[in-house]
Amino acid sequence: MVGSGVVTLVIAGIASLFMAWAIGAGSSGSTPFAPAVGANAISVMRAGFLVGLLGFAGAVLQGANVSEAVGTELIGGVELTAIAATTGLLVAAALVAFGVFTGYPIATAFTVTGAIVGVGLAMGGDPAWAKYQQIAALWILTPFVGSSIAYTTARLLRSERTAEQVVIPLLGGLVGLIVANVEFVVLGPPDVGQSIAETAGNSLGLPPVGGFELGSLVVSLAVAGGVVALLAWDVRRDLEAGQRHFLLALGSLVAFSAGGSQVGLAIGPLVPLLDPFDIPLVPVLVGGGLGLLVGSWTGAPRMIKAIAQDYSALGPRRSIAALIPSFAIAQAAVLFGIPVSFNEIIVSAIVGSGYAAEGGGVSRGKMGYTVLAWLGSLVLAIGVAYGIFTAIEIV
Repeated sequence: MVGSGVVTLVIAGIASLFMAWAIGAGSSGSTPFAPAVGANAISVMRAGFLVGLLGFAGAVLQGANVSEAVGTELIGGVELTAIAATTGLLVAAALVAFGVFTGYPIATAFTVTGAIVGVGLAMGGDPAWAKYQQIAALWILTPFVGSSIAYTTARLLRSERTAEQVVIPLLGGLVGLIVANVEFVVLGPPDVGQSIAETAGNSLGLPPVGGFELGSLVVSLAVAGGVVALLAWDVRRDLEAGQRHFLLALGSLVAFSAGGSQVGLAIGPLVPLLDPFDIPLVPVLVGGGLGLLVGSWTGAPRMIKAIAQDYSALGPRRSIAALIPSFAIAQAAVLFGIPVSFNEIIVSAIVGSGYAAEGGGVSRGKMGYTVLAWLGSLVLAIGVAYGIFTAIEIV
């Protein structure tokens, strides 16, 4: 029995690595730097190389929350078996790979969530309605929130009444504030994440004021102020170079966030299988991160080109406007352990920033097909995974 369990775990692990490759080649590998490529701030091949490394780092340092949610919170009353996890992963990976090779960004979170729900229901599990409500809320709000923030930011950067030498550093300060409060596994106690602001703030020994941790607030403002000062110096020295540097920094942060979120879609179904073998989560996160890295290096350039050039004619300002809400939404998803599609985040933000320039070259036809692909992948993943696993159980 033990030998059989090991074999099925290995098979599930191989399916998970295939899923990680497909995600790296698709959403997490292509979307983070697509706006920067569209703005000619970085080449396609260099973007694919960097996003692989940054995605790997994000997977290891931030991947636990989403992994546990995908593995244990999408279905109630049953625990995923190795066969169920393998079936769900293969169905989802096949759909994502289809999107990679056809040039249409299939929403990874839609396919993985649908596939795991499908096999869970086939096992006789109960729908986890509370979790579904959280997921649906984020999925529905993402296009509206992301595109609205991107539109507003792009208009602000283009306005003649505001100077970019002032606006860009202030936007950088906002990003710095978020970075200071992002949680990392390595900074907290075992199995608990902690932010830079919390870690450094605790060392200051300042008392709480009005319910707020004064130390964390001081550190957060210090980080934000440092970013503002650095960007202000950079854009005064050379505005175009400062724009490019800020854009590449944002792309790097989004790539890191993509790894932290998307690795959970690949290895999350394995989480219920680890306890019987006393396998810790961190080595599995490393394996998933390596899968993302290889996928980014081997398959991402095609999708980077598709997203950077097919959806909107991007310049540096609109690219910056698209990446800021993308980073914020991605980190919110990681914090609350909600699987989210980076294609949905980035594409909606790109469209919002594109409309700030009287349409910005946005392809409505392309967007229509993409939305249909997202919805179709969710429904198809549920149905196919349910049907295949039911057939396996009968056999």
